[in-house]
Amino acid sequence: MASDSAFDDLVDRLRAGSDEAATEIFQRYTRQLVALARTRLGPRIGQKECPEDLVQSVYKSFFVRFAEGRLSLDGWGGLWGMLVRIAQRKCGHRIEKYLAAKRDVRREREPSAEESASWLEPIAREPSPEEAALLVEALDGVLRQLRSDREREVVALRLQEYTISEIARQLGCGERTVHRVLAKVRGILEAGLEPAASS
Repeated sequence: MASDSAFDDLVDRLRAGSDEAATEIFQRYTRQLVALARTRLGPRIGQKECPEDLVQSVYKSFFVRFAEGRLSLDGWGGLWGMLVRIAQRKCGHRIEKYLAAKRDVRREREPSAEESASWLEPIAREPSPEEAALLVEALDGVLRQLRSDREREVVALRLQEYTISEIARQLGCGERTVHRVLAKVRGILEAGLEPAASS
């Protein structure tokens, strides 16, 4: 009975707009929802869609629908079941997206060693003072174009020779998110080199 009254109390606080109640739900279910999303998406689609980002979308949908009075919850099991249904639907939509003819992930191949992110590997010798100044200037320019602290942290950790999986683990995000940030940085760097190459 205590668990039922605790659930009723949580729902009442959630209806009143309590951030603490939302945090309780987040802390109680996030790990299981991420594991569910990771399993449902599988390794190929999981590289394209970060399970953690998908779970954030699940919570957003849940809290919006709850605030609009469109959800009725029947105890802890009902709350968990609702979150699972939302997560499964979102996973299903992502799977459909990545199995569509134009972007079918089953047709992709693994990049060769030459195509990997070796462009961020450290150079073997110490840079000259001029090279170091140019590097600092270029890095500042890139970091200014990144929109979040997390993206800047990805770059900083990669420059410290952390692997993709280590960065993802340290920042609590998916490897695909790390790859996206590094691809963005590569695009910024390549765009900055284009005028010099054409002159």
